[in-house]
Amino acid sequence: TIAERIANSNSSVLIIGESGTGKELFAQAIHNASKRAKYNFVAINCATLPGNLLESELFGYEEGAFSGAKKGGKMGLLELAHNGTLFLDEVGEIPIDIQAKLLRVLEEERFMKLGGKDVLSTDIRIIAATNKNLVDMVRNGAFRNDLYYRLNVLPINLPSLRERKDDIPLLIDYYKDYFKSNFTLSSSAKNIIINYDWPGNIRELRNTVEYLINLNK
Repeated sequence: TIAERIANSNSSVLIIGESGTGKELFAQAIHNASKRAKYNFVAINCATLPGNLLESELFGYEEGAFSGAKKGGKMGLLELAHNGTLFLDEVGEIPIDIQAKLLRVLEEERFMKLGGKDVLSTDIRIIAATNKNLVDMVRNGAFRNDLYYRLNVLPINLPSLRERKDDIPLLIDYYKDYFKSNFTLSSSAKNIIINYDWPGNIRELRNTVEYLINLNK
């Protein structure tokens, strides 16, 4: 309900939750319910790329900007997401030097490609997600205070599956329908499933349902 109510805002969203709770699903849903829905939803996992590659992915580059640069250069995600939404997954993994550059883009709505001379304008909405405690990272100097407050305008906290155990039977039924299959759980199996902590959250539950479906074939 909160996500739906804030969808049409242009303010930044910070989705906080453990791995497997559906952070990207919520980010996509917010974009789809917004006025930017007809434009691109561009997602990047900030934990999967080293700093120099992450910077080139975000900002793009001109031909000859560095060794190995593509002929003709490359459009960055900031340019690709113009008028749409840029989803920064695992935002806590962004190196501190790139955090400063990203903050400047958010404040000025302008940037330059790597090796470029032209200043480009960008109108984007930022949705960031993390499973880390950014407040602790700010205290430890691993995350910029100013960027944290720039991102944490509209926070959404996604509960873990162990905090919403009443949803587990509903999710099992959903995935049984999704995989077009069926099986019946004994009382003891239901008890185990309900009382398990699910460290992998919904992602782990989905895998478990898929496993049980294959056992039932």
